[in-house]
Amino acid sequence: MEQGSEMSDQGRPSVLGLLFRQIGYQNRLFIRTPIAAFFTLVFPLIFLILFGALFDGVDLAPGMEVDAAQFYAPGLAVFAAVSATYTNIGIGVAIYRDEGVLKRIRGTPLPRWIYMGGVVGSGVVVAVSGAVIMLAVGFLLYGIEMDAARILPAAVTFVVGVASFSLLGLALAAVAPSGQSAPALANATLLPVAFVSNVFISVRNEPPAWLDLLGDIFPLKAFVDAFFSAFDPFDETSAYKPWLLLRIGVWGLAGAVVAARKFRWEPSTGDGGRRSNR
Repeated sequence: MEQGSEMSDQGRPSVLGLLFRQIGYQNRLFIRTPIAAFFTLVFPLIFLILFGALFDGVDLAPGMEVDAAQFYAPGLAVFAAVSATYTNIGIGVAIYRDEGVLKRIRGTPLPRWIYMGGVVGSGVVVAVSGAVIMLAVGFLLYGIEMDAARILPAAVTFVVGVASFSLLGLALAAVAPSGQSAPALANATLLPVAFVSNVFISVRNEPPAWLDLLGDIFPLKAFVDAFFSAFDPFDETSAYKPWLLLRIGVWGLAGAVVAARKFRWEPSTGDGGRRSNR
């Protein structure tokens, strides 16, 4: 009897194996959704190529100008990462909930955290892929520069940013009334903020105070600025920006709290989605 039980346990996949399977499954779903792949990976790349062709340089401050690609490649790498985590996770989970996928998962032996870990893990994989594509094009096609000593600070910043925006993506899914409304909510909270966060345009060279303050409220600008510091040829200070990382992390913590309190596994019903089955 003990031998049969031991053989049964040996035949079960490990927790890590289950997690990797879920990540692979979610990656396949992403690849099979062309519109998601386009807006996450191709859309930022188009902007990088356009900006690299249209602009000669970007003013960071009076007398401080960098090549357009030197400025835009890191910012669009961050934008691709945020799209892969905040936008894709938020929209995808909300749609899965409306379609009853989450409800069915909740009724299976698969631990719920492993399923959600697969969703978030896939978002992280896509985020890394998007950032690598942007930076590779920047290095190979436009010759952007980066000090080797700043690679680690950039990596740390990227990890903190991706983790925080993944949690914000879960918060987005939690507060979205339905899967149908999730894309509008995601775009309304990301695209306008991107314009005041040094992604599509530079707001570094003496911007209006209100515009500077507006960008500072949200975590995207902190993520972009902290990541860009590793590529800034005029920044002679440390590429680690603890105050910016703290701002990003606080937003991530807030996202985790909202997700924990508001997340539901069952589709919204006629009561306006007030039921919470966690």
